[in-house]
Amino acid sequence: MELTAGGHDGASLRGADVISVSGAFEGSEDIALARDLARSFLMDVQAVHGVSVSGRAMGNVQLVVSELVTNARKYAPGPCLLTLEINGGAVKVTVWDSNPTPPVILAPDPMRIGRHGLEIVMAVGQSFTIHREPVGKRITTAIMLADDPGPDATGCRL
Repeated sequence: MELTAGGHDGASLRGADVISVSGAFEGSEDIALARDLARSFLMDVQAVHGVSVSGRAMGNVQLVVSELVTNARKYAPGPCLLTLEINGGAVKVTVWDSNPTPPVILAPDPMRIGRHGLEIVMAVGQSFTIHREPVGKRITTAIMLADDPGPDATGCRL
């Protein structure tokens, strides 16, 4: 793992409200390190910058990081790059890898064993994009830092 961010504890403040951290991961054992980076980054965001991060967001970001880094390590040669960026009440999770082929997004199938990672990422994220790069591709999703209160007893949003 290689961290590539400036500032306090690996986080950098760009502008008034953007906080980010990046890491490069090369081996399958680095998947756990990527999750650890996500967890420690969000904990620092709370402690150092006073940004509120719900328990659900903390878990979902770690899950998404795990799924995207696992796919990158499984299907692309060389390292993958993870960037976490907080802006406007959400954390944007971006993973770059060297394989230009976009992932196959399968229809939900409860009988299928495995290959549900992108379904999970798309279910917990607010957005999902795949962008081809001159070398490889970049997959990005955004996860809200605060829990959505959801509908109340009448079915209306709170």
